[in-house]
Amino acid sequence: MKREYPETPLVGVGAIIIEDEQVVLVKRGHAPLEGNWSIPGGLLEVGETLRAAVTREAQEETGLEVEAGELLGVFERVVLGEQERVQYHYVLIDFLCRKLAGELSAADDATEAGWFAAAQLADLKLAADTEAVIRKGFEKAARWR
Repeated sequence: MKREYPETPLVGVGAIIIEDEQVVLVKRGHAPLEGNWSIPGGLLEVGETLRAAVTREAQEETGLEVEAGELLGVFERVVLGEQERVQYHYVLIDFLCRKLAGELSAADDATEAGWFAAAQLADLKLAADTEAVIRKGFEKAARWR
């Protein structure tokens, strides 16, 4: 699957994992967000359901077993490259997730992983839509308690 200069948009899933008023974020090891903090997630595989993909990706990147819950949002990330060609085009589907088991550790294409409180988000310079969906996750997760 060609991620850079793709022929069609790619479908990605994201896990908003919240526990004890903190969210899991990973530092990306590859473009387009290399070196930036982001939501754990990745690409949907052929034949895989969205919820299966988000639980798989969360496990691969964070070491956490999660339960995928409520759909929090659908977003697009389109990045233009040379000569205004579409270098990356993702349709991102984010789910609120609950940790079931495991210890947080960075793996796969994540170079770091950590738990962050809502007050720390502004300092991480997240994309506006990323921060907004995380804050929505905090609001929804407060109802779990």
